[in-house]
Amino acid sequence: MKKILVPTDFSPNTKSGIRFAIQWAAQQNLELVFIHVLNIMIPTRWPEGTVAKYIAGEKKACGKRFSKFIDTVYKSMNIKPGLYSTVLKHEYNPAKTVLEYCRKDKTIDCICISTNGAGSVMKLFGTNTSELIAKSPIPVLAIPKNYKPKEVKRILYATDFRNYKEELAKVIRFASALCAKVDVVHFAWPGELQFEEEALEKLSRDYEYGLNVDIEECDPSVSLNERLQKTILKRKPSVVIMFSNKERNLMQKLFLSSKAKELSFSLKAPLLVYCKVMAPIKTKKHELA
Repeated sequence: MKKILVPTDFSPNTKSGIRFAIQWAAQQNLELVFIHVLNIMIPTRWPEGTVAKYIAGEKKACGKRFSKFIDTVYKSMNIKPGLYSTVLKHEYNPAKTVLEYCRKDKTIDCICISTNGAGSVMKLFGTNTSELIAKSPIPVLAIPKNYKPKEVKRILYATDFRNYKEELAKVIRFASALCAKVDVVHFAWPGELQFEEEALEKLSRDYEYGLNVDIEECDPSVSLNERLQKTILKRKPSVVIMFSNKERNLMQKLFLSSKAKELSFSLKAPLLVYCKVMAPIKTKKHELA
């Protein structure tokens, strides 16, 4: 990844996404694009000339506030600003605007955003979290609102082992750029095919980068949300990586469950979500191929 889009509504809650992006950029030498969607309310009876003048004035004032806001975050982190730019959009739908910007600018590699904002960002990562992830043409990195920025050292890749080779290639590409270790975890449900230790060791050996592969048995009485939270607290990863698709699989069990909102706002670690390319499920027992 080389260029990251970072939405903000200027609220304190959105600073976690900005701080993570700044730390990430400093660690990997990335370009940051901070974007703010300005919703200007205009009386319908105003003449066209008055409207244009008013919008221009609002944009100018917001632009100054935008620059000051970003500069303040950099100074609070004691990090010298790297390559970054600010984008101000006058639109009414923040989520749609951010996604449209990504579709037009093909150089954007990822969206990095806080999970909680004062207004517009709340719409992005509140009850509509799964919708944004499903519609985004690029990976989305969600940062907990109280997350303290730190160097990325360990990645937790939660997998269902479908199309894992293509997914691992992306995980390793992300981790290697940061010199981070990778833990591969599969949550196994009762009745699911079991993987022999030899097969797991082979998986670790097949990748020169080095992987720590584990299968965690799931208690049916414990939700996948809770299981993931416990794993995060235990392993303390810098970033959790998952892959989503339109079918009701691992990601949708998380985001479409009754505890979807709870997960979105209570994650203890940043969550990076890629679009999942589906592949047939292997039916041969004990085999990862």
